[in-house]
Amino acid sequence: MSEICPKCGLPTELCVCDAIAREDSEIKVYIEKRRFGKKYTIIEGVNDKNINIHDLAKQLKHKFACGGTAKGGKVELQGDHKNGVREVLIGAGFSPGTIIVK
Repeated sequence: MSEICPKCGLPTELCVCDAIAREDSEIKVYIEKRRFGKKYTIIEGVNDKNINIHDLAKQLKHKFACGGTAKGGKVELQGDHKNGVREVLIGAGFSPGTIIVK
């Protein structure tokens, strides 16, 4: 017998918790200027209880070939990547209507 997910009550092979978390998240993407005029792309609003935010940060850093971190429920990328982040997030399964780029 397969195990049952404690959140949704379905077998783990059919678990939809991640898909629901990706649909419900309202993600904000914006640029923040820091010391010495450096720009950082900030992605906030990802539900870090259901989605591994560190894996998402790793995927984004790899895609844009930049440094960054995941802390405090936010993903911070070095540089101005707000135009490309939307496409990568949609490809990762997030709903296009919930991604707000400022």
